[in-house]
Amino acid sequence: MADLKVVSLYSGCGGMDLGFYKEKFKVVWANDIDEHACKTYRNYFGHHIKEGSIADIDLTTIPDCDLVLGGFPCQDFSMIWKRGGINTDRGNLYRYLVEVVNLKNPSMFIAENVKGLLSANGGNAIKQIINDFEGTGKCGYDVEPYLVNFANYGTAQLRQRVLIIGTRKDIESDFRIPKPTHDPENYVSSKEALKDAEKVPHNNERQNLQPKTIEMLKLIPPGGNFTSIPKSSPFYVKGMISHVYRRLHPDKPSTTIIAGGGGGTWGYHFEEPRSLTNRERARLFGYPDDFEFKGTITQVRKQIGNSVPPVGIRPFAKKIKAFLLKNKTCSPTQLNLEESLSVS
Repeated sequence: MADLKVVSLYSGCGGMDLGFYKEKFKVVWANDIDEHACKTYRNYFGHHIKEGSIADIDLTTIPDCDLVLGGFPCQDFSMIWKRGGINTDRGNLYRYLVEVVNLKNPSMFIAENVKGLLSANGGNAIKQIINDFEGTGKCGYDVEPYLVNFANYGTAQLRQRVLIIGTRKDIESDFRIPKPTHDPENYVSSKEALKDAEKVPHNNERQNLQPKTIEMLKLIPPGGNFTSIPKSSPFYVKGMISHVYRRLHPDKPSTTIIAGGGGGTWGYHFEEPRSLTNRERARLFGYPDDFEFKGTITQVRKQIGNSVPPVGIRPFAKKIKAFLLKNKTCSPTQLNLEESLSVS
């Protein structure tokens, strides 16, 4: 069988694509609006990524494929930010993913988003999204949402995300997600993930922290956060969310690494009183050391924090590849041909 072909929307720097690339899928087309993420993507994968808003692209020009991937924008579903869900322009961007699935008729698709998607709009957002996907394409899709903790698949990070997986209805077999490869007894620890990270020649720039921040971090033990600072200390702060001034625990996975935020949100080393470098953040996602990110420290932080952990999605890619090769179906091109013949 020829290479299994992938179309990727909202690709970012390519975290999800990388998991499939490692399993020998061929990504034939990708898109993202972020200039710096596209530079990173091109540097590693090549020039098949189209930079710009998906709203400005003629979707009929996208090549046929076996699989569509899409980590559509999550801010309007996130528990951290004020959530508008599918009632906002940004929250509605998933509809372009639906339209591409409708046009291309892939055998399967995966849409990725934050855990908050499950409760957005009182639970109606996920129902609407599933309903939109189920009725699309020539055959329709069987669609299931899965809440996945990527630490259970070898990522050194407790990162919960929703994977909406659709299988074309003409495929008679049911797809089952892979069994977890890890549990709390053998999670990949931060110390293991960060071993020798300082030796990597790129993306290892360190932030210049204020002396006050350094003194605060000295009061916080590994695994602690701002609440570890004694109330009697002149560095005591209150009224913040849990990831603020969070230090890694060497023997545990990191908590969720986020893409943006002000002081105290950068993630901090378990041993030294400093913020993580972007290479260390990338290690916590499972990026290989030869994956070089392009942009400033802040721009690269955003790319990493918005991405799907490549090491965590790879078991899904492996399972999907085996499933598609076992259940050979009509290609999207054949489906379109059959439809035209039936009309004539």
